Amino acid sequence: MLNYSKNPDGLIPAIIQDNKTGKVLMLGYMNEEAYKKTVAEGKVTFWSRTRKTLWTKGETSGNFLNVVSMAEDCDNDTLLIKVNPDGPVCHTGTDTCWGENNKTDDLMFLKELQDFIDKRHEEMPEGSYTTSLFQKGTPKIAKKMGEEAVEAVIGAMNNDDENFIYECADVVYHMIVLLTHKGYRIEDVARELKSRH
Repeated sequence: MLNYSKNPDGLIPAIIQDNKTGKVLMLGYMNEEAYKKTVAEGKVTFWSRTRKTLWTKGETSGNFLNVVSMAEDCDNDTLLIKVNPDGPVCHTGTDTCWGENNKTDDLMFLKELQDFIDKRHEEMPEGSYTTSLFQKGTPKIAKKMGEEAVEAVIGAMNNDDENFIYECADVVYHMIVLLTHKGYRIEDVARELKSRH
């Protein structure tokens, strides 16, 4: 339960973080009414300390902050709100209020891909190539990963950089499918590599 009484104005800080990139986008303040409106509408609403009124971020610009999750800190007097922003967050037009670019690190896509493959494994939609691999089991997935690895080697040996990168991507994709099938995630491989470093 959020504790609004710690500050004499009844406001709590709300740290806004991009759900995909992990970048801190801005800091705003909420009273209980702003919090309830945010929960009800799924778009971040703050209390404007200068105008003394509620304002939903994006109501003028269209750059809404779409709520993914909200978490209270250990003292129940600060919020961390993860969002998917519709555009630049700062009123100056920059991605963040600190002037940083809010771009996804390409390596972070591996986690996104892992989550997507996990979802395929859970839902097993018909007509999906990934579903067909899961249905055929370990031998088929492992064989496919091996075939792609051989094709990546051929691309490397032939100095065909475009094909080499393409086939390496296929290796990684099939490796994540195999990891998922065996009950693991790409993070398990990252932990193993980290332990060796």
